[in-house]
Amino acid sequence: YRPRPWLGFRVGKVKTVLGLFTDSQDMDFANTFALMPQSVYPIDLRDASIAHEGGDIYGKERLSHNLGSVAYTAYGGRRADNMHSGYPYLLTGIAGITLSTYGGPVFGGDFRWNPPVRGLTVGISRLNEMITGKGSYNGFLGIPAQPNYWEKSKHDWTNQYYGRLVKEKFHAESEYRRYLRDQTIFSGITWVETDVRGWYVGGGYTVDKWLELGSYYSHYRIIPSGGPGIASSYPDAQLHDYDKAVTAKLTLNKYTTVKVEGHFMDGNGTALYPAGFYANVNPNGFANNTNALVVRTGFSF
Repeated sequence: YRPRPWLGFRVGKVKTVLGLFTDSQDMDFANTFALMPQSVYPIDLRDASIAHEGGDIYGKERLSHNLGSVAYTAYGGRRADNMHSGYPYLLTGIAGITLSTYGGPVFGGDFRWNPPVRGLTVGISRLNEMITGKGSYNGFLGIPAQPNYWEKSKHDWTNQYYGRLVKEKFHAESEYRRYLRDQTIFSGITWVETDVRGWYVGGGYTVDKWLELGSYYSHYRIIPSGGPGIASSYPDAQLHDYDKAVTAKLTLNKYTTVKVEGHFMDGNGTALYPAGFYANVNPNGFANNTNALVVRTGFSF
């Protein structure tokens, strides 16, 4: 319900407005890349940030003195993670913890400005979470087994800053995200802090109506710390993932797109938090460098 341009309401399961693309990353036809920059839009953590069950207050207003326009969104609700991906899946491989539930209240907001420069958008987002996980622990790490395992966040927040410029056939964007997670784990026995810094710069150019070329550099770095029993030193490859990507997006007709994309990754960022690499499916360990070819087909109607 939107009684005024500057005041609207959404209620239900609502896409979370966080940065440029969180609420639109599922619109494959609208995005240049097969995989969005994973330092800011990790696909294995998609369900942790893409939507919340709750409500938004939002609006948009033009500024006087020819200063452009501003838009805002404030939201609150709850989120719940899939138990078969992301952080719950990570725990089964590195700690022997099987979660049955993981989620909790979330609240935050987004503020963006369209200055009097055609095609330019800049903004800032904030997300706060109060997350609780429940399940069981099998004693894999030497800590006594816990059939009623729990963990919960002391601090869990994300700050995101972004800018985008669109000029005719060309677009360029960049974002910086800091994610801080301070979590009590092993049913209160110890704690872990995960400080993730991610940013990217990228863009694309539409050659003609059926071909767009794009590229980005994605920089992911993790700074781990924790209480007794939490390792404090990791090989450097486990603390970062620097990804260079090149893409060709083919629009075959108004319904069908095909994206062919190459990735050249330095590091795997596996220290304490998901970064696309999992011990569950890498029993021989992780390589320091990974190359990947991604082909993605999308249909819209």
